[in-house]
Amino acid sequence: MEIRAFEDDDLPRMMEIWNEVVESGDAFPQEYGLGGIDEALGFFSSQSRTAVAVVDGAIVGLYILHPNNVGRCRHIANASYAVSSRQRGKHIGEALVRDSLRAARELGFRILQFNAVVASNERALRLYRTLGFHQLGTIPDGFRMKDGSYADIIPHWIALL
Repeated sequence: MEIRAFEDDDLPRMMEIWNEVVESGDAFPQEYGLGGIDEALGFFSSQSRTAVAVVDGAIVGLYILHPNNVGRCRHIANASYAVSSRQRGKHIGEALVRDSLRAARELGFRILQFNAVVASNERALRLYRTLGFHQLGTIPDGFRMKDGSYADIIPHWIALL
């Protein structure tokens, strides 16, 4: 597996993977996917880093990394990860998280924080625990699922120093 910065030619597949996660309605806060290549280019280009995971020449996942806040809290990064549903369970997400930790350090971030890990996302919770992330507590009903029900979210953080 190779993890590299995205290129413009990657955008159709990136948009497909991103929108698949958005449309599932159980992990990302967005309610609507990216509407086209121009919107995808603007979105992915605006991040501090956007990287793709490539296996046998095919894009199978991606991540975005950016400041979690502004000003005096700009040293805290935030990231989102998307893996094709056909490729899950192959440690692609883990490779993406590890690469984002490296990239965040290189970009000068001091902390990586996840604001809204949905409590039902057991794979992500297990991975973050394995990698040394700390849970900040639970926000009851912090995430509205696609079906209109509410799920708890568990913010996480890890020091990058």
